[in-house]
Amino acid sequence: MAVQGKILVVDDDRLVLATVTHGLTEAGFEVIDADNGSEAILLAREHRPDLALLDIRMEGKSGFDVAEVLRDKYRIPFMFLSAFADDATKTRVQELGAVAYLVKPLEVNRIVPTVEAALQRLRGAAAPAVAPAPVAPDPLADPVAIAVGALMHRHSLARADAWQRLQRLAAEQGLSVAAQAERVLAAIEELARS
Repeated sequence: MAVQGKILVVDDDRLVLATVTHGLTEAGFEVIDADNGSEAILLAREHRPDLALLDIRMEGKSGFDVAEVLRDKYRIPFMFLSAFADDATKTRVQELGAVAYLVKPLEVNRIVPTVEAALQRLRGAAAPAVAPAPVAPDPLADPVAIAVGALMHRHSLARADAWQRLQRLAAEQGLSVAAQAERVLAAIEELARS
């Protein structure tokens, strides 16, 4: 599968970061991720992504701060994924010139078409209208992505290290990665009930 484009994903919520990154990677994008604004700017300078997906409210540099640098210094287009949809936020998003603004919670199958359409517009192609996403399966239906995010958070691991840990646990138990992911999630849910 040809790479559709290079995307920088920035969110200080590691579970959201892992889920969005996994979904975009599965859709054929090369993904670079960061969990803070300062790291995002460094990665943008180094990798020059085609598009950045930015959370707005983060400790340190906000998504708005990152967007200004991406726009003014590197000419990298950006869109926002945020839990905030108040009028002041919407106004600031428009002032900065975001190519899209999506409000969380949001399933990856709604993010991918928006990213694809934004890249087509940016490349000068006539972008098809983004059709409403088909009725989504259960948004929690990808236990592997959720388990990777949980391992990242629980053990302060990078995404690749969490993925390797999940694979190793599966091999040690003689299980598929999906089955091991379900076991990890079941254990977390049991702890939450305690």
